[in-house]
Amino acid sequence: MLYEDLGKRVKQQRKLAQMTQEKLAEKAGISFAFVGHIERGTRKASLETLVKLANALKVSPDTLLQDSLNDDLLGSGVEMSEKHRRLLREISERILEYETDEN
Repeated sequence: MLYEDLGKRVKQQRKLAQMTQEKLAEKAGISFAFVGHIERGTRKASLETLVKLANALKVSPDTLLQDSLNDDLLGSGVEMSEKHRRLLREISERILEYETDEN
């Protein structure tokens, strides 16, 4: 469910950006087939790939990860406070800024 939800958000943002899977793959520097797998939730994307997708879509990684930063992502039995969610959002935004500065 976690990866399917992420894939739906990637697809939604891609369509909002009026991009094909091929164009997104080209902009993100990943294969067309991998974009399809991510959108269907059949393959996991690394943090680096998520940042590349976010940059290509011109959204923050948090937009793609929204509601994914929960107990399923961190492991069973781990609860995350709103403070921790904000911290993870800040980290993802800094990663995006860093990646943007590097390019």
